[in-house]
Amino acid sequence: MPSAIQLEVARLVKSQRWAAIATISDGAPLASMVAYAPEPGLAGLLLFLSQLSAHTRALLESNATSVAITAPDTGEGDPQLLPRVSLQGRVTEVPRDTEEFEAAGATYLERFPEAKMRFQLGDFKLLRFVVEEARYVGGFGRAVSLSGDELREAARAIQS
Repeated sequence: MPSAIQLEVARLVKSQRWAAIATISDGAPLASMVAYAPEPGLAGLLLFLSQLSAHTRALLESNATSVAITAPDTGEGDPQLLPRVSLQGRVTEVPRDTEEFEAAGATYLERFPEAKMRFQLGDFKLLRFVVEEARYVGGFGRAVSLSGDELREAARAIQS
């Protein structure tokens, strides 16, 4: 059974929809903001990105990336106390014209129905980010590292 803090991490990842990704582009670090849709059980985070963007090209060249997700900053209190998680993992493309693309695309569009028009554009790629490790900070003195499997187990426990 996942611990309370592991469940907290899974809830944070599932509840948000906007994250920072970190890549290497032309040998230099690049951070970008992207929308994401979690798959059931946090099997992956789906990103639908244009190949015109440097971060997408970087992801397609080297699939290793980090995704940072935080609770919203209300402008009050100490932002160092905001729950946040840094996820490390790998991205793979979900090929178009496959059943997998249809299912993953439906998951993405359920969260972002306004993105439907972009699914008609050929330069957009549907990517799946699979978490290998997570580092969570839930406020002062509340930090934990999790494996991707532990995070997925916590997400499945929330669903059941």
